[in-house]
Amino acid sequence: LYAIGRAMQRHQRLFAVLETIDNGKPIRESRDIDVPLAIRHFIHHAGWAQALDKDFPGHKGVGVVGQIIPWNFPLLMLAWKIAPALAAGCTVVLKPAEFTPLTSILFAEICERAGVPKGVVNIVQGGPEAGVAIVNHPGIQKIAFTGSSEVGKIIRKATAGSGKKLSLELGGKSAFIVFEDADLDSAVEGLVDGIWFNQGQVCCAGSRLLVQEGIADALIAKVKTRMSRLRVGSPLDKNTDIGPLVDLTQLDRVKGLVAEGARQGAVCWQPDAALPSSGYYHLPTLATGVSPANILAQEEVFGPVLATMTFRNTEEAIELANNTRYGLAASVWSENVNLALHVAPQLKAGVVWVNGTNMFDAACGFGGYRESGFGREGGREGMFEYLTAKLPLGPVIKPATTSAQPVEQADGSAIDRTAKLFIGGKQVRPDGNYSLAIATAKGKLAGEVGLGSRKDIRDAVSAARGAKAWPEATAYNRSQ
Repeated sequence: LYAIGRAMQRHQRLFAVLETIDNGKPIRESRDIDVPLAIRHFIHHAGWAQALDKDFPGHKGVGVVGQIIPWNFPLLMLAWKIAPALAAGCTVVLKPAEFTPLTSILFAEICERAGVPKGVVNIVQGGPEAGVAIVNHPGIQKIAFTGSSEVGKIIRKATAGSGKKLSLELGGKSAFIVFEDADLDSAVEGLVDGIWFNQGQVCCAGSRLLVQEGIADALIAKVKTRMSRLRVGSPLDKNTDIGPLVDLTQLDRVKGLVAEGARQGAVCWQPDAALPSSGYYHLPTLATGVSPANILAQEEVFGPVLATMTFRNTEEAIELANNTRYGLAASVWSENVNLALHVAPQLKAGVVWVNGTNMFDAACGFGGYRESGFGREGGREGMFEYLTAKLPLGPVIKPATTSAQPVEQADGSAIDRTAKLFIGGKQVRPDGNYSLAIATAKGKLAGEVGLGSRKDIRDAVSAARGAKAWPEATAYNRSQ
């Protein structure tokens, strides 16, 4: 697991570019959020693998795991699924979304280089038929699915009575609650991250803004000003805030829901910005005057659309927030910590953030309930999803000796050796997170060499300029 994480670090930029090309999310998000967090999951779960017997006595891996992931976070969802499964000692059959297979294919190459034994990780591309085959296969003991609530219901029915473990991370309609004592500027920035991150194609997107009546006008004005500054354009441009949606079907769905929301009484506002001539782009959209029954307040849009409602007091805020069939996440904004901690436990959501949003970590379990699914991914809770009790139950008796090599290992060349540069008298990792593969005359991988970036050159020049003792040394000492 650690070798996988380190190998991914060496090719971090390549993963980021592939993810953006495949999915359409801005390169800034792939580079700074998705890929580092995916790497973090593998390195974190290397610790769980080492502590398995101590922290989960009497448990073992469930066996073969079937995993199906969506197109909105291809690499990150892969990491969320595969890392805990491998840490628990399971083997994996994973199907990426048909729209976004590229980073999964690169990950398979990484597994091979990291020395993962044959058959432990299996990547199968395909459409719905492949997903059905995974769910129904009798040789699979556990299904882990991330996707729409509609498909999640089908999978739950299909696995009922089969004895398979099941975890579902499904859709959401998360509430973003702003009280009158909140820091409005911080709340606006959190809102931008909450709803327009990945063009709103996020299961826990804060797509319902609930704002206290006394500050509603001021907050809406700030939101519109901030929306006017969002840059819509090529996802490979590091200055882009909003890229294209994943495909034409998704774009048409978002447009249809916005039109229906307007027909039901919502007032939709968009910034005055030009869209690129090609691509499935949709302008960030703010819907005000939304009733609790409006389709924009009830349906998961999965696009850059924010529905706004007002509330008068705390009780009404809680009632509005819970007025949904989903229960994945919520965000509460207030400078009064007592108020925030009073509201948070009453929200029917799997995860509640206070004065923040989209705060993820491999050590913290994430998941929902209601129609947002069940089960957790990440942390100790996430490990239990891939474990089962050893039978017969009783005291744990460890064998006198345990082989350090329980499975056939790859040769020594697969052991992780970080490609480094030598700058300022020490070995440093390349800042650019790029590596060059070096092959032997027979085409076999001999190793990897780090590729320096502009920052690495700048650091090297600074180190050279700082080595003032060298030119001041005597000619004799320099010659020696």
